[in-house]
Amino acid sequence: MSLGESNSIHVAIIGGGITGIILALGLQKRGVNFTLYERAPAFTELGAGIGFSPNAERALKVINPEIDRVYKQLVAPTHGVEEYFQWADGYRTSEIEAKLLIGVDCFQGGRRSDFVDGWSKLISKDSVKFNKELSFLVHRDDGKVSLQFKDGSVDEADAVIGCDGIHSRVRQLILGETNPASYASYTNKYCFRALVPMEKAQAALGTEQTTGSDKSLNRVMYNGPNAHIITYPVAQGQFMNILLVISDPHPWKTEDGKHTAAGSKGEALRAYEGWHPRVRAIAELLPEELQKWAIFDMCENPAPYYYRDSVAIAGDAAHAAGPHLGSGAGFGIEDALVLATVLEAVNEKLDVQGQKAKVELCQAALAAYNNMRYDRTQWLVGATREACALFHWQDENVGSDFGKFLPEITKRFHKIWKQDIDEMLRETREEFKRLGSELPN
Repeated sequence: MSLGESNSIHVAIIGGGITGIILALGLQKRGVNFTLYERAPAFTELGAGIGFSPNAERALKVINPEIDRVYKQLVAPTHGVEEYFQWADGYRTSEIEAKLLIGVDCFQGGRRSDFVDGWSKLISKDSVKFNKELSFLVHRDDGKVSLQFKDGSVDEADAVIGCDGIHSRVRQLILGETNPASYASYTNKYCFRALVPMEKAQAALGTEQTTGSDKSLNRVMYNGPNAHIITYPVAQGQFMNILLVISDPHPWKTEDGKHTAAGSKGEALRAYEGWHPRVRAIAELLPEELQKWAIFDMCENPAPYYYRDSVAIAGDAAHAAGPHLGSGAGFGIEDALVLATVLEAVNEKLDVQGQKAKVELCQAALAAYNNMRYDRTQWLVGATREACALFHWQDENVGSDFGKFLPEITKRFHKIWKQDIDEMLRETREEFKRLGSELPN
């Protein structure tokens, strides 16, 4: 083993979703050794639509330009026009009542499965292990972390990053299996989602409500009492992504404890009874049999911290939020960029300080990550719940008044979108430098 190899840390990434894949590509670009462990036999993701907020798009370019190149190949065409989020009164008129400028070539989207497939192909095959479901982590006397998997295999790493989603096993191991913060809770919202062929959507709704006469992406949300509907094109305009979100006062209960249950188009139509006929026509596009998805988050029992020793959590594993501000994946991408930055800094410092400092530097790096990400990501979880209340006319100060609604929703979106990525990284390096300087020589 060469001196350079011996002085490099090895990072274990648990989970091959969007956050895990982006982190892997960030480490790969920076020459940090890693292994990504995915419990499934291959990279896989649901085919539902997803959009990436402007802050996430900027971060992708910094993490690894190849990520951005693949991203641009997969997103729906924008035709160089200015894009807007548009909110309609779905209950009374179906007319657009509020608009928020996004920009040109911003907040582009596609199918989750397409992004996971395209990005995962960029990862070195030697750095990925499938069919690996984590059971336990053991902190060894030499500072390394031992990973024990359900198939009986054991591996080791200098640092472990849990990108294993809302049901994170790593979060349970950091916080404790009896800690309420180790588990997400029901938000009293559930959703139906579907991808509808664009020709079928246009036949039912017309051009204005689908692709738009100006060839914009025509993102529209229809707000109303205790529910909303979102529509936007994905898969380069071949499909219309439809998301129906419904308030639910009852506890979520399934026999197997899963966050999904069988649903139907009839159930969706009943939730929008009395809404404008044009909006109900969107629900009519759904297939007869549907999967009902409960929306869970980390709002009621937030994780008090995102790391312990040389183990950390990122993305939904750390700060799962609902989909209502379209930023869960984007904040996971920001997490990945910060982690890739501090873990690269560990390697750079090891070249000077040697193996002896490896454990302390890894812990300082994860502490810096925690300090940089905690407040912003915790804000998102609460802001997302507030946004859904605005969409469902449940905010007592706003109700169905779109004049009051627009400034409220704008300030939340702008706090997300206007994140200064360069400044975030500068502060991250300074925080790691501060924590690293406090270590004994």
